[in-house]
Amino acid sequence: MSRSAEESEYARAAELAYQELLSRMGEGEPQPRLEPTRRVVELLGDVHRAYPVIHIAGTNGKTSTARLIESILRALGLRTGLFTSPHLISLNERIQIDGEPIADETLVANWVDIKPYVEMVDAELVAKGELRLTFFEVLTVLGFASFADAPVDVAVVEAGMGGEWDATNVADGVVAVFTPIALDHTERLGPDINTIARTKSGIIKPAAMVVSAPQEPDGEAVLREAAALTESAINVLGTGGTSVVSEVAVGGQLVSIIGLAGTYDDLFLGLLGDHQAINAAVALMAVESFLGGASQTIDRNLLAEAFATVTSPGRLQRVASNPPVIVDAAHNPHGAQSLAEALTSYFDCDDITLVFGSLADKDYVEFVSTLAPFVHRIILTTPPSDRAIDAGDIAAALSLPPEVLVTVQPDPMVALVEARAYAAQSLKGAVVVSGSISLVGLTLACAIEEKWS
Repeated sequence: MSRSAEESEYARAAELAYQELLSRMGEGEPQPRLEPTRRVVELLGDVHRAYPVIHIAGTNGKTSTARLIESILRALGLRTGLFTSPHLISLNERIQIDGEPIADETLVANWVDIKPYVEMVDAELVAKGELRLTFFEVLTVLGFASFADAPVDVAVVEAGMGGEWDATNVADGVVAVFTPIALDHTERLGPDINTIARTKSGIIKPAAMVVSAPQEPDGEAVLREAAALTESAINVLGTGGTSVVSEVAVGGQLVSIIGLAGTYDDLFLGLLGDHQAINAAVALMAVESFLGGASQTIDRNLLAEAFATVTSPGRLQRVASNPPVIVDAAHNPHGAQSLAEALTSYFDCDDITLVFGSLADKDYVEFVSTLAPFVHRIILTTPPSDRAIDAGDIAAALSLPPEVLVTVQPDPMVALVEARAYAAQSLKGAVVVSGSISLVGLTLACAIEEKWS
């Protein structure tokens, strides 16, 4: 069999594995439990303990921060594992080894290895009248097993939802990292910052090193309390002398960071948005903490390489230039505010068409209201997700100024065509796609398949 034929076979097998995972309870219905996931990884020989883990929780910026941490570690010569969620186009994106999405062949081999143990625990759960392992629980096991098989020197693991009872929390992170904590998934995590932060703080393990982005006072207080209870050292960006400043540059920004072990001036960061400068500083502090307990300065040239080459697909990413199409995975009001600020600072556009779709459990009214002053027209659509809210229902819930032009186009493919046509009519027209990660993923796939210029 030729190599291309083998690759096609593995691609088909990987798709079958994905379909098996999709037959399980989805990510929108996480189960507040750890024991089933812990049972599988223990049966597999404690694959989650085969390498040190840097664990990341928060509301916004987790994936970008995880990718920044991974990029720095890899620049330092370490073999890395990276576990993020959700994916934009391919499931393989969620499990990366040494900077590359897991190969279909490797994914399938690891799935075959863990499947009997997953089914054993499924049977135990069903016998007790409980739900079998969920999509995310099994995927977490697959990630840990893949990293052990690689093997990796360190794994950077993004929590799915919450922290305390998130499946990834079977691992004991030597560094616990917190991105900004805001209101999201309130029906699952609680109605206020205090409650949400308490759930997320559950990733802090005894004697860990804790690094955090600036937080609301209630959130910071909760993290500091959790750190004290676990006898963990905590460092919050903006305190203890740490800081970050940035300025817009072509294709990114220049950042200067005072970290925990050193000062790093005028580094080019190939990501857009002031919030990405904060993510970069938190990532740097996390790696400093991991390497010698924040006593070791990171080589500036290696750090410069990591910042310049890091990517974070779907996060303020320009996927076309003629006309400009910008995708951003923001899906809650806090993310919408960061997107609004970036549109005014990083893009020279005066006629922006927003293509917006949302999942039903998001605060879509506040999201659109936050962005409305920064765009000329809004096309509401329905994302390709069984959790999506109908575009017409969003329109009915909105109350926007009359100067904001709002139309409804339920079909996202048609909405993208209409938006690009509008943008092409203006010298400084642009399209921004946001509100749903599945909508951003669809847009990315279209840009690739249709070869948008």
